[in-house]
Amino acid sequence: MTRMIGRREFVVQSSTAAAIGMAAAAASSARAATSANDQIRVGIMGLGRGSALASAVESIPNAEIAYLCDVDSRRLATGLGKFGGKQSRKPQGVGDFRRILDDKSVDALIVAAPDHWHAPATILACSAGKHVYVEKPCCHNPREGELAIAAARKHDRIVQVGTQRRSWPVIIEAMDKLHTGEIGRVLYSRGWYANHRPSIGKGKPAPVPEWLDYSLWQGPAPERPFKDNYLHYFWHNFWHWGTGELGNNGVHALDMCRWGLGVDYPTRVISGGGKYRYDDDQQTPDTHTVTFEFGDKTILWEGLSWSPRGMEGETFGATFHGERGTIVLTGSGYAIYSLTNKETGKSTGPGGDEVHITDFFNSIRQQHPSHADIAEGHKSTLLCHLGNIAYRTGRVLRCDPHNGHIQSDDEAMHLWAREYRPGWEPVV
Repeated sequence: MTRMIGRREFVVQSSTAAAIGMAAAAASSARAATSANDQIRVGIMGLGRGSALASAVESIPNAEIAYLCDVDSRRLATGLGKFGGKQSRKPQGVGDFRRILDDKSVDALIVAAPDHWHAPATILACSAGKHVYVEKPCCHNPREGELAIAAARKHDRIVQVGTQRRSWPVIIEAMDKLHTGEIGRVLYSRGWYANHRPSIGKGKPAPVPEWLDYSLWQGPAPERPFKDNYLHYFWHNFWHWGTGELGNNGVHALDMCRWGLGVDYPTRVISGGGKYRYDDDQQTPDTHTVTFEFGDKTILWEGLSWSPRGMEGETFGATFHGERGTIVLTGSGYAIYSLTNKETGKSTGPGGDEVHITDFFNSIRQQHPSHADIAEGHKSTLLCHLGNIAYRTGRVLRCDPHNGHIQSDDEAMHLWAREYRPGWEPVV
């Protein structure tokens, strides 16, 4: 099993100024103009979600997967057999992502490990001079998001969050319509996610599988004995590692809601719901509503993990309600409705990971702001954390509209940060 090396044993490397990306509309021409000298070498940490991201990287010109990393030796072997055939050099396989950070020829780290790793890995990568593509949510708790921003700025690194719709041309088009008054002044938005997830059961203590480096999987989180219902997905439902459905998928909808309304930090957060469907170990709610107030605008989010039919008959989406009509975003398209519910326009377009990762790579090359900078990703992720904190405390949260900090509630503010495994406290 890989020895855990404390965070302070890392060698901090400085690097030169980072670049920033092109708009999605110019992505194709930028790729065509890129020379071989602009090749970007990446390491991918976590081969669950990371496998989909690896497929996207393989499809992008002048990008190379230098490393694949996973603490599950089976997943690593599968990834090494699947990826790398389209490039001149096969990726190296490692169990410890810090070996990627030690390689000065690597330009960027893609963080697709569990939530509790997102910000700590981002901070370490920035310190080692790497740019970072970090999956959503960008942090396990609000304080980590603040630290990730500080690390990106201190080391002048591009840190892009995996809220892919920020780069989808049709979603950008819909946001332009909202912001230029297509439906008048927009006052209200709602987002949702619905799924038919199974019970996670009641876990039993079990020996750590021989294929798993459980010590490194836990990483910065305080150690917990292994149980047989943690890996590889149900950790989402434990506060120790995950952020529930709100952090897992709600962040995508809330990012669009916040973007469309043009708001940053709420003034009040109200949460309702509970764990209703199964008698199992799940700690996070399976039925969850959160209201976020922003002075004269409001966002409502609904999560339903055990029933797949959501609003508008869709499992995922967001709506925007203005003085002259409504815009509905579902999938990779949108529709516009008048106040009489007559459809007055619609559009669909491509989605997926490739266009967003292309924006990340171009942001490294071209010194142009990326579509999902860590500061914007933190604001959207913070809504998820505030919704979860309101749920866990059972109280209405009143927040500072300048930074989202919870006011006059020490118990709620205690959940702003977490405890860490000794030696793994994030430091910028």
